[in-house]
Amino acid sequence: MAVERRYVAGHAGLVGQALVRAWGGRTDLELLTATRADVDLTDPQAVARFLQRSRPDTVVIAAGLVGGIAANAGRPAEFIYQNLMIEANLIHEAWRAGASRVLNFGSSCMYPKQCEQPMRPEQLMTGPVEPTSAPYALAKLAGWVMGDAYRAQHGLRCVTAIPCTLYGPGDHVDPQGAHVISALIRKFHDARLSRRSAVTLWGTGAARREFLYVDDLPSACDVLLAQDAPPGPVNIGSGESRTIRELAELIARAAGFEGRIEWDASKPEGAPDKRLDSTTIRALGWSPKTDLDTGIRKTLAWYLAQEAGVPAGVAA
Repeated sequence: MAVERRYVAGHAGLVGQALVRAWGGRTDLELLTATRADVDLTDPQAVARFLQRSRPDTVVIAAGLVGGIAANAGRPAEFIYQNLMIEANLIHEAWRAGASRVLNFGSSCMYPKQCEQPMRPEQLMTGPVEPTSAPYALAKLAGWVMGDAYRAQHGLRCVTAIPCTLYGPGDHVDPQGAHVISALIRKFHDARLSRRSAVTLWGTGAARREFLYVDDLPSACDVLLAQDAPPGPVNIGSGESRTIRELAELIARAAGFEGRIEWDASKPEGAPDKRLDSTTIRALGWSPKTDLDTGIRKTLAWYLAQEAGVPAGVAA
């Protein structure tokens, strides 16, 4: 049986850790990883040297600079530069090194701010994106277009996967850089420990988001990588959405916080609604396994284990 050499760029991040957990023990794969000290993915020469030396069959681009509204607003130059460079270097050098397939991760931020719900790939680039995440979103749009260009000109089987908001073990918990679920877990846990009577959150709580537990993602990636003729951008969504207010109340209960939740409507809350039409990936046979309530309990258990100094791993 032929063994596929599969390089996961960004193996230490939220998505990368989930991919390594799922793929690390497979006998049909030789999984390749590299730390930032091994290869700076924003440096084209470093990426070229690494890929020419390692010669992977498949490159999975799970690397990138990610974060919530506050991080995007405070570091827009970093968000567009790093994400553009990482995608450009890895796609170009994967082709030059003879890789046959590239899986690149996009983001639901790629869709226009005012977009019919649920969002469909044909709606991409039909209107302006949400301004608070525009540098990140435009970098991700460029990665998708670049992948399609290399498929058209060079035959590189490049597919862009667009997951909904991901959460789970391995996520950032720094309130300035975290996504919404991990940020709320930390906020409510800290508030319970300090016996605070109230927690203030940005926005009105009316924005609606779709969430996917990160360990449900690798099986969707396997489905896409198995396609001889990969489809265009493919949404990967759970089909389960909540308002941020509903989400906050759910996480507060799970974390044991019994105080008030207050909303600062002067702060931004992003696009009003972001849900994905995942018809294509569902038609290929994939479906998620973890509902939101279960995923939040698992993520909270993982976070509490990290706080207690337990070695990293997936909470049961």
